[in-house]
Amino acid sequence: MKKIAVLLFVLFVFSSYAQEHKILSVIPQPSESKMTGGEFTVKNKSGLICYSNSGKAGNTVRFLEDYLLKYYGIPFKETPVKRKSNLNFILQECDTLAEGAYSLVITPESITVTGYSEQGLFYGMQTLIQLLPVYPVREFSIPCVEVLDEPRFAYRGMHLDVVRHIFPVAYIKKYIDYLALHKMNYFHWHLTDDQGWRMESKAHPRLNEKGAYRAATIIGMFPGTGVDSTRYGGYYTVEQMKEIVDYAAQRYITIVPEIDMPGHSMAILSAYPQFGTEPDKKVEPAITWGIFNRQNNVLAPSEELFSFLEDVFNELMDVFPGKYIHIGSDECAHKWWKASEATQQFIKEHDLKDENGLQHYFTKRVSDIVSKRGRVAVGWDEMLDSGLVDSVVVMSWRNAENAYEAVKLGHKAILTPSEFSYFNRKQRENEDSLCHRTILTSLDKVYQFEPVPDSLSAKDAELILGGQGCLWTEYFPYISSVEYGIFPRMSAIAEVYWSRKQNKNWPLFLLKLRDQYKRYGIWGANSYKYPFEDETPAK
Repeated sequence: MKKIAVLLFVLFVFSSYAQEHKILSVIPQPSESKMTGGEFTVKNKSGLICYSNSGKAGNTVRFLEDYLLKYYGIPFKETPVKRKSNLNFILQECDTLAEGAYSLVITPESITVTGYSEQGLFYGMQTLIQLLPVYPVREFSIPCVEVLDEPRFAYRGMHLDVVRHIFPVAYIKKYIDYLALHKMNYFHWHLTDDQGWRMESKAHPRLNEKGAYRAATIIGMFPGTGVDSTRYGGYYTVEQMKEIVDYAAQRYITIVPEIDMPGHSMAILSAYPQFGTEPDKKVEPAITWGIFNRQNNVLAPSEELFSFLEDVFNELMDVFPGKYIHIGSDECAHKWWKASEATQQFIKEHDLKDENGLQHYFTKRVSDIVSKRGRVAVGWDEMLDSGLVDSVVVMSWRNAENAYEAVKLGHKAILTPSEFSYFNRKQRENEDSLCHRTILTSLDKVYQFEPVPDSLSAKDAELILGGQGCLWTEYFPYISSVEYGIFPRMSAIAEVYWSRKQNKNWPLFLLKLRDQYKRYGIWGANSYKYPFEDETPAK
């Protein structure tokens, strides 16, 4: 009770301060900002007249134009003459600020967004969007401000699992828009797992004919109360994936696609059982979750298998041009390798000593496929258990400490510690609809995570690329449930990886979150109702 009373007092103080000083309700918190007095007025009849000094501003201009028309009905015109404009997009070189830096100056006469790169221009526009009213109106005023901002980390992302449940192309685009509105720049797309293969393979079509569909889905929470009788699945065609890649690129978002191996491979084995440790055994895509140590889902090493993996990873890289390619490498149950005479013979012939050596060998073979195309392999932090492969980036999910161990060994790392970053976990006590009902990943827990501890040296800290939130969709079959899982925690994690450590402020974030909830409403997004202490608690 005392804790709640203290928080209420702090919120009251900040609320009074916000009203007096008109604190900007912008998420993530900018590096530097100040109110300069006065307002810029937008009228429906005149709208905004836009000037840009570079054709490279096109993505930014189109995004804002679409946003204003869709949510506010405000007309938008472009002019080649700056003196006729009241909205200016300026691209300008700057070598002293981080990639993505921008400035925003609003006076009673004009709005000027200066980007120190194309991305920076786009991010400055996103800040401008957050200064618009939090409800759709056709005439309004926005405060005069000066903002100078840059991201703290180079990698700021969100993940989405489309294997356990698949979502239409239109929603993948909307999800990407959510990332853009939070100044995120990476979308980790989990495309394969035990329950399905979600990317079209022209070289190995059985992956889609057989591996993309499971026979049923469990009913209730794992282990469930049985299964339904509905065939479930699907996959994204090459054309659809390329369409999504282009859509993301226009928002300065790079897709990190994932093919998970050598575990989590039941979808592969359903199509090509010869790649498993029990080649004569019939395998079906999994209809339940969390079975990596209960059923044999592990690939067995052979030159035929590695040729297959080279095919599918090259198909993946033909579609996705981004720097990072995720190769999985998690939760591989070594007991299946131990029980396989052929696998034990492979270990012996290749002088790999044991199953950890084989795990390392898998990572090395696949990372070589990726590096031959000039890309960088990313894998889950289980790679530490078998020894890291040169140049592979560690994505640390089991805890943050594994990322810190990786950077001390000279490897780059991306943080997504499940305790702070997995949004399929419950947000409140007595949650009964999420995957990990016994684990609480509350909004304040997400927000208060510090990616770089004081114990990490400055040299090692430079190898922390940033981090992301993850949404695994075992219990998120609908768009509404996905959005319930990500909002408002996506807003919190956006501030974790964009904003300076000293600029993060939990009470202030809660004040801004009230406006952010209204933006969710504008976007038509569902969300978990955060129980502000001065409101009725969430049900």
